[in-house]
Amino acid sequence: MAVGTIRYWAAAKAAAGTAEEPVDGPTLAAALAAARAARPDDGRFARVLASCSFVVDGVPVGRRDHGTVELAAGAIVEVLPPFAGG
Repeated sequence: MAVGTIRYWAAAKAAAGTAEEPVDGPTLAAALAAARAARPDDGRFARVLASCSFVVDGVPVGRRDHGTVELAAGAIVEVLPPFAGG
């Protein structure tokens, strides 16, 4: 399994209760499942994640299936909620 870091921004940071945390999973889907499992009673966190976009090692994930996005050792996952403004 890969070991890296998840970084939360804006509303995702508030919902996670932290700016970053270690990630341990072979794919983005596994990493996000572990993050949700660490907060089983927090529906807000799961709702925020559902509206976020993700960047892995500087590459936007876009609409790719999270189960197909592999995480290398040292991966950095950026969790970006929708931003308001213009």
